[in-house]
Amino acid sequence: MRSPPRIGSGIPSDRLPYNTGMDPFPAHRVALLADPPPGKLLIHEIYRSIQGESTFAGLPCVFVRLAVCDSRCVWCDTPHAFTQGDWLPVDEVRKRALAFDSPLVEITGGEPLLQADVLPLMTSLADAGRTVLLETSGAHDIGAVDARVHVIMDLKCPEFVERNLWPNLDKLKPTDQIKFVIASRRDFDWTVDTVRRHDLAGRFAVLVSPVTDRVSPRDLAEWVLATGLPLRLQVQLHKIIWEPTARGV
Repeated sequence: MRSPPRIGSGIPSDRLPYNTGMDPFPAHRVALLADPPPGKLLIHEIYRSIQGESTFAGLPCVFVRLAVCDSRCVWCDTPHAFTQGDWLPVDEVRKRALAFDSPLVEITGGEPLLQADVLPLMTSLADAGRTVLLETSGAHDIGAVDARVHVIMDLKCPEFVERNLWPNLDKLKPTDQIKFVIASRRDFDWTVDTVRRHDLAGRFAVLVSPVTDRVSPRDLAEWVLATGLPLRLQVQLHKIIWEPTARGV
């Protein structure tokens, strides 16, 4: 599959086809990625912490957070990554990630798939024997991602459902995971309908996560139990261990 186009690739910036079949995201959101230096990634931070989400929750993990996101989910807890970052060579990013000597590495953002050079980065980390996770919004083609990478992909609920790139469902592997961020009972009902209609729980691990201050974990737990579906309720462990607004954790 063709990898996502680089910004500055000659395609007019207001017509970049990040999400085939829908209107483009506003170009100003990705302006920092215009004309990227060859072989470099715009990196917001690299650090080691406890994995707070997914089926890998609780494990030590190195996080490589890429800068810039074209979505603007109202519950996003990393808006500081939208406009801050440093250009680093892919080899330098790899070296820094491996220096922590952690078997688990997550590539996150921002939206990592906005930067084409993230693909060879993930491959090089897998070649080095690391278990690699990719957290992505679900708005971008995952077809070019190395098959060894565990994709943790959002499916956006009704407020942002038009951003979902539905063909990605056919590109996910049994080792991948789908995440629904639940901000209301309406979101949850839509999630249950989507899981059943596409038989998602029979194909992947399905994660449901409550939006802080909108849905309580207890309410979400009761909703999950009532469905009879094997949905995995997750809370963000890092927000329980540290202050919810803490960075670099």
